[in-house]
Amino acid sequence: MNINRTSNPRIVIIGGGFAGVSLAKVLSKQDVQVVLLDKHNYHNFQPLLYQVSTGGLEPDSIAYPIRKILQDYSNFQFRLANVLEIEPDNNTILTDIGTLKYDYLVIASGSETNYFGNTSIENNSMSMKTIPQALNLRSLILENFEEALLTSNLQERNALMNFVIVGAGPTGVELAGALAEIKKGILPKDYPDLDTRLAQINLVQSGDRILKEMSEEASEKAGMFLEDLGVNVWKNTRVSNYDGKVVTTNTDVVFETATLIWAAGVKGATVKGLDADHLISRSSRIIVNEFNQLKSYPNLFAIGDVAQVETEATPYGYPMMAQPAIQQGKQLGHNLKRLLEGLPLEPFIYKDKGAMATVGRNKAVVDMPKFKFQGIFAWFVWMFVHLFFLIGFRNRMIVFVNWVYNYIRFDREARLIIRPYKKKLKSDE
Repeated sequence: MNINRTSNPRIVIIGGGFAGVSLAKVLSKQDVQVVLLDKHNYHNFQPLLYQVSTGGLEPDSIAYPIRKILQDYSNFQFRLANVLEIEPDNNTILTDIGTLKYDYLVIASGSETNYFGNTSIENNSMSMKTIPQALNLRSLILENFEEALLTSNLQERNALMNFVIVGAGPTGVELAGALAEIKKGILPKDYPDLDTRLAQINLVQSGDRILKEMSEEASEKAGMFLEDLGVNVWKNTRVSNYDGKVVTTNTDVVFETATLIWAAGVKGATVKGLDADHLISRSSRIIVNEFNQLKSYPNLFAIGDVAQVETEATPYGYPMMAQPAIQQGKQLGHNLKRLLEGLPLEPFIYKDKGAMATVGRNKAVVDMPKFKFQGIFAWFVWMFVHLFFLIGFRNRMIVFVNWVYNYIRFDREARLIIRPYKKKLKSDE
């Protein structure tokens, strides 16, 4: 990797997401050598991916170069690499660009889509965890309407304009709301010779309510917002199969659709080499103690979505969201300083700052520790918080200007098919 060995301890961070970047910033003033590895050269603001996939934002407005984030830190080095395996007994990482020794290793590799072993859905559905996937989804959505114009087969046309979103967490709810607003405000102008009223947005939830991690009040209000936008919400309905054309469920509900979007779950993006049952949980997260430390390897740590902090109070870990990742990154940075100074580590304590989701224009729900509110004020709070956590002044300005323009003009001008995307249907062999 062409990284010089110094007299300072080498701390290697795998992953440039919220957790990894937060940790690197804290370590910037310490007498350590920090090496950050990621398969992308940018930090991706995942909460706004759905806006890229629906033409509300361009991808470069929610991405920021990792090298630019940390360019002023003299002890920092970045390598564009895909980590293949960890050899914890040898303090070595194997990557596609070479091997690397470490003194301390922090795994902040984030999460990936969880299909729960259903290969037909994995093969034929669309996911939205990365910027390339969001761009693929944007292209597919737009191409569906272009194809719907060309076919005289009514059943095929309806399938092209029928969207099924599985999973009614924040991602599914926000995506459903965005698609409903496109149907209402944009499609009639873009496709005047197509009866876009036939377009259907279906949100499928296996449980008895949407936004189950939020309050009952937020769940009910979000459901009302979706209903007002014309979204079909199917509760207590579990998708069992999708062959690329037909969605079957555990009930008699069947959908004919060209687009199934899977937002029903995530799992930890673990790295080969930590495969033992006592290290990896059922949700593919690395089991760590209250210091975010692996029990069998005191110089290995895991933070963010990939980490499952097992304590009496949190047997299943913390939520796989940005806030726990940011807080864990900052806390581990201070703990690594204490470790190098020979001081005892301090346990990580998550400070829950609440949860929020937007359903559309002037429609959002916010749950804070002491307050809960919905509607237009919640929508402005949602916008402010997301702007605040974007990295880079340019990104904040671009997103803000886009949102103001879209709000005034009822438009989403990034509905561009930059690179056509065609699904290749697969069997579940």
